[in-house]
Amino acid sequence: MKYSYITHLECPKCGKTYEENRIQQLCQCGSPLLVRYDLEKVKETINREDMKNRPNTLWRYHELLPVHHQENVVSLGEGMTPLKKLPYLGADYGLNNLYMKDEGIIPTGSFKTRGASVGISKAKELGVKHLAMPTNGNAGAAWALYAAKANIKATIVMPLDAPEITRKEVYIAGGDLYLINGLISDAGKVVGSLVQEQGVYDASTLKEPYRIEGKKTMGYEIVEQLGWKVPDVILYPTGGGVGIIGIYKAILELQQLGWIEQGKLPRLVAVQAEGCAPIVEAWKKGEKESVFFENSTTCAFGINVPKALGDFLVLEGIYATKGCAIAVSEEALLEAQKLVASLEGNFICPEGAATFAAVKTLREQGWIREDEHVVCLNTGLGLKYPETVEIEDVETLQPGQQILIKN
Repeated sequence: MKYSYITHLECPKCGKTYEENRIQQLCQCGSPLLVRYDLEKVKETINREDMKNRPNTLWRYHELLPVHHQENVVSLGEGMTPLKKLPYLGADYGLNNLYMKDEGIIPTGSFKTRGASVGISKAKELGVKHLAMPTNGNAGAAWALYAAKANIKATIVMPLDAPEITRKEVYIAGGDLYLINGLISDAGKVVGSLVQEQGVYDASTLKEPYRIEGKKTMGYEIVEQLGWKVPDVILYPTGGGVGIIGIYKAILELQQLGWIEQGKLPRLVAVQAEGCAPIVEAWKKGEKESVFFENSTTCAFGINVPKALGDFLVLEGIYATKGCAIAVSEEALLEAQKLVASLEGNFICPEGAATFAAVKTLREQGWIREDEHVVCLNTGLGLKYPETVEIEDVETLQPGQQILIKN
């Protein structure tokens, strides 16, 4: 049996196709490329029941992933993260079926691991020896660690104020780390120069086609974990937007395979911070692409992306599923982060917390109904963002003294 049924790469804008067995970056028209598979052959070969006896990693779906030979798979056991019902938070929000897909419980502590595993595996298969990428932190950390396992050199460029732990992850993995006083868009310019001058593999978001394939497995897993049922709403913290693009792609592929009900699509919600909300502004106007968001800032650093290369794909997914885009305040997302921890015992990242803040607003507005099945994506471990939690200053205590800090 074939390990993968990948056939080619396709441009979603102009329709041009490309071979997948050689290094490809963007389409000639400038668009990201999407991976296509022979889904009819997949349908003839396996069915959803076969998943029951497979390892609990994202590679359980290997026929629908782009790596031809299992020996090229670079894995740390990523995937099949918990999908947990949150009864106490749900009751607080007036929801009977609120769930969290917890990507904090995964190697490297963030959902970026999925894209790194599949992206690095395909890069290894294609013979890549050196890659470069800009990052807001977690993606660079994940790609550096997986690149180390694959014996690929990684050059990572991140903003100076990215989470400190992520730069340490890059460093300990042996990657070359560049820090820049600016945004991820500025880091992208540095990577562009490296690619042009040194000919390294550009692993920037959507400039290689395979990160999406790793991220789409979140969609596969959510549906499988719900008994091959599609939830009513999926909320995703959106910066570069690869996760929401991937989940939408996964749902369409599952429909084509006949593994889920035809025509039933989850309403996809792109959640952004008020300080960086280009997708929200575009959605409000009914636009197909976003405009660069000037002077962006948010403590949810992973979604501080002023202009996403795949913005048109994010918006397409929102429109096609009758979803929406919503921006939340810093206060609201930090309040949600604390509420999830105090009611459910999960210390989630600020990006994930933004989705819960959005749920609260959308429930209050009646956009989400009481009995709908709602899934929030927590994209990382809260412990990687200790600066988002502040405890009031405590005076230095003398030996034997104690103090109680009350909420």
